[in-house]
Amino acid sequence: MCGRFTHLLTWAQLHRLLRLTSDPIDLPIRYNIAPTQLAPVVRTTPEGGRAVHMLRWGLVPSWAKELAIGNSMINARGETIATKPAFRAAFKRRRCIVPASGFYEWKKCEETKAKQPFYITASDQSPLMLGGLWESWTSPDGEIIRTFTIITTTPNEMMAVIHDRMPVILDPSDIDTWLDPEVEDAGDLVRPFPAELMLASPVSTRVNSPRNDSPDCIQPQVPQ
Repeated sequence: MCGRFTHLLTWAQLHRLLRLTSDPIDLPIRYNIAPTQLAPVVRTTPEGGRAVHMLRWGLVPSWAKELAIGNSMINARGETIATKPAFRAAFKRRRCIVPASGFYEWKKCEETKAKQPFYITASDQSPLMLGGLWESWTSPDGEIIRTFTIITTTPNEMMAVIHDRMPVILDPSDIDTWLDPEVEDAGDLVRPFPAELMLASPVSTRVNSPRNDSPDCIQPQVPQ
């Protein structure tokens, strides 16, 4: 799964990387984004451009009766997104990119049963473009809430040592196809990212608490 990530990018950087057409906005620097919180998400606009908006993490289908259903939908398994009712419509028409500087995953230590957090980035520290889906949900009082989920897939060789899932990370050459709403089946892009292009570093257990959101969350530590 992917349950925490960082966003250390400016609007100007996203504009350059993803050819945004929306107006500039201030994007908060985040070292520990957690489920139910807002995070920057890049979507295709009705006019065919690209915009970044702050969406709530945890996808809530339009037909859901309550917002809380999103708490269990922070990730969508790539193997079933084309058929699962909660995700299949979004997979056809509402794919998005969740820009991240890195993400966290926890490895279980067999001897102590404790979990060691790792911070995973691109080996060259370039931004990671995570594959996601978004939806609009209308609350009983009429408020429109836009939410997203991060798609996961089987792990590459590096990630398999840490966890049995990893987020879908898009190659820059695949971004146009992923964001094109006219492309209904982008299943070929749901695949593990090459292990040789990734780096994993053990970090402090401070990241375990969503209340901790500071640079020390990503500082390398000696494994416990």
